[in-house]
Amino acid sequence: MQIVKLNEHVAVSAQISTDEVAVIADAGFKVLVNNRPDGEAPDQPTSEQIAAAAEAAGLEYHYFPVNALNFPGPDAAAMAALLNDPDKPVLAFCRSGTRCTNLWVATREGQEREQAWQHARALGYDLSLVRR
Repeated sequence: MQIVKLNEHVAVSAQISTDEVAVIADAGFKVLVNNRPDGEAPDQPTSEQIAAAAEAAGLEYHYFPVNALNFPGPDAAAMAALLNDPDKPVLAFCRSGTRCTNLWVATREGQEREQAWQHARALGYDLSLVRR
């Protein structure tokens, strides 16, 4: 698992396994966000499985699945609230971390959005979802 920090309290990752959830908690994250719809790949754990592992590890868990057709999804405001809480470090994951990064950029306001855009581009993320 490779964790990429977007700012001081938000990071993203590609798909995680249930075994990695305890490692995420040990790394200091308080909130785990799953932006990947169940069933995208036959080998991915379900949201229910990740939720159970998160609860066992003492993490707050949120399931906000998005894809290219429904981006930024119906839970964008709730996602923004999580990403704006510096007291609860967040790790968000999807297939590659790209959707999560697009959501992070999309939930920024004003100058902060431009800075987030530049930072995400420098990290190599495709921002075509947020560009729409």
